[in-house]
Amino acid sequence: MVEYVDKEQAEIARVRIPRSGEILGIAVEALGAGRIRVECEDGFTRICRIPGKMKKSVWIRLGDLVMVEPWKVQSNERADIVWRYTSTQANWLKRKGYVKKLNF
Repeated sequence: MVEYVDKEQAEIARVRIPRSGEILGIAVEALGAGRIRVECEDGFTRICRIPGKMKKSVWIRLGDLVMVEPWKVQSNERADIVWRYTSTQANWLKRKGYVKKLNF
Protein backbone atom coordinates (compact mmCIF):
# COMPACT_ATOMS: atom_id res chain seq x y z
CA MET A 1 0.00 0.00 0.00
CA VAL A 2 1.37 3.41 -1.00
CA GLU A 3 0.68 6.33 1.26
CA TYR A 4 0.74 9.77 -0.29
CA VAL A 5 1.90 12.67 1.84
CA ASP A 6 0.52 16.11 1.11
CA LYS A 7 3.34 18.44 0.01
CA GLU A 8 2.17 21.10 2.47
CA GLN A 9 2.32 18.63 5.39
CA ALA A 10 5.81 17.49 4.41
CA GLU A 11 6.96 21.11 4.22
CA ILE A 12 5.58 21.91 7.68
CA ALA A 13 7.22 18.83 9.18
CA ARG A 14 10.63 20.32 8.41
CA VAL A 15 10.14 23.82 9.85
CA ARG A 16 13.30 25.10 11.54
CA ILE A 17 12.57 26.62 14.93
CA PRO A 18 14.79 29.55 16.09
CA ARG A 19 17.49 28.48 18.51
CA SER A 20 19.28 30.65 21.06
CA GLY A 21 20.92 33.63 19.44
CA GLU A 22 18.67 33.49 16.36
CA ILE A 23 15.92 36.03 15.67
CA LEU A 24 13.04 36.08 13.20
CA GLY A 25 12.65 39.03 10.88
CA ILE A 26 11.09 40.26 7.65
CA ALA A 27 13.06 41.27 4.56
CA VAL A 28 12.25 44.94 3.97
CA GLU A 29 14.70 46.26 1.40
CA ALA A 30 17.24 44.78 -1.02
CA LEU A 31 20.49 46.70 -0.78
CA GLY A 32 22.53 44.84 -3.39
CA ALA A 33 25.86 43.01 -3.10
CA GLY A 34 24.20 40.16 -1.18
CA ARG A 35 22.78 42.39 1.55
CA ILE A 36 19.20 42.87 2.72
CA ARG A 37 17.68 45.18 5.33
CA VAL A 38 15.63 43.12 7.80
CA GLU A 39 13.17 44.28 10.48
CA CYS A 40 13.76 41.93 13.40
CA GLU A 41 11.38 40.82 16.13
CA ASP A 42 13.46 42.48 18.84
CA GLY A 43 12.76 45.93 17.37
CA PHE A 44 16.05 46.53 15.55
CA THR A 45 16.44 46.97 11.80
CA ARG A 46 19.60 45.18 10.74
CA ILE A 47 21.62 45.04 7.54
CA CYS A 48 21.96 41.32 6.90
CA ARG A 49 24.28 39.56 4.53
CA ILE A 50 23.37 36.45 2.59
CA PRO A 51 26.11 33.83 3.01
CA GLY A 52 27.67 32.40 -0.15
CA LYS A 53 26.10 28.95 0.25
CA MET A 54 22.61 30.51 0.35
CA LYS A 55 23.26 33.10 -2.36
CA LYS A 56 23.27 30.54 -5.16
CA SER A 57 20.39 28.31 -4.00
CA VAL A 58 17.86 30.44 -2.09
CA TRP A 59 16.20 33.59 -3.43
CA ILE A 60 15.07 36.01 -0.73
CA ARG A 61 12.27 38.36 -1.75
CA LEU A 62 10.90 41.40 0.03
CA GLY A 63 8.33 40.39 2.62
CA ASP A 64 9.85 36.95 3.25
CA LEU A 65 10.17 35.68 6.81
CA VAL A 66 13.84 34.96 7.55
CA MET A 67 15.89 33.85 10.52
CA VAL A 68 18.96 35.95 11.29
CA GLU A 69 21.91 35.52 13.60
CA PRO A 70 23.30 38.85 14.88
CA TRP A 71 27.05 39.41 14.73
CA LYS A 72 29.08 39.43 17.94
CA VAL A 73 30.25 42.97 17.10
CA GLN A 74 27.57 45.50 16.06
CA SER A 75 24.85 43.07 17.15
CA ASN A 76 22.11 45.71 16.90
CA GLU A 77 23.11 46.76 13.36
CA ARG A 78 24.40 43.70 11.47
CA ALA A 79 23.49 40.02 11.09
CA ASP A 80 23.76 36.98 8.84
CA ILE A 81 20.70 35.37 7.28
CA VAL A 82 20.54 31.75 8.40
CA TRP A 83 17.22 30.53 6.95
CA ARG A 84 14.35 31.62 4.69
CA TYR A 85 10.84 30.33 5.38
CA THR A 86 8.27 29.57 2.71
CA SER A 87 4.83 31.17 3.06
CA THR A 88 3.36 27.89 4.35
CA GLN A 89 6.07 27.54 6.97
CA ALA A 90 5.69 31.20 7.98
CA ASN A 91 1.93 30.81 8.47
CA TRP A 92 2.53 27.68 10.57
CA LEU A 93 5.04 29.55 12.76
CA LYS A 94 2.57 32.40 13.21
CA ARG A 95 -0.26 30.03 14.20
CA LYS A 96 1.98 28.22 16.72
CA GLY A 97 3.02 31.51 18.35
CA TYR A 98 6.67 31.69 17.31
CA VAL A 99 6.11 34.93 15.38
CA LYS A 100 4.74 37.56 17.74
CA LYS A 101 5.54 41.13 16.71
CA LEU A 102 5.96 40.85 12.93
CA ASN A 103 3.32 41.51 10.30
CA PHE A 104 4.02 39.79 7.01
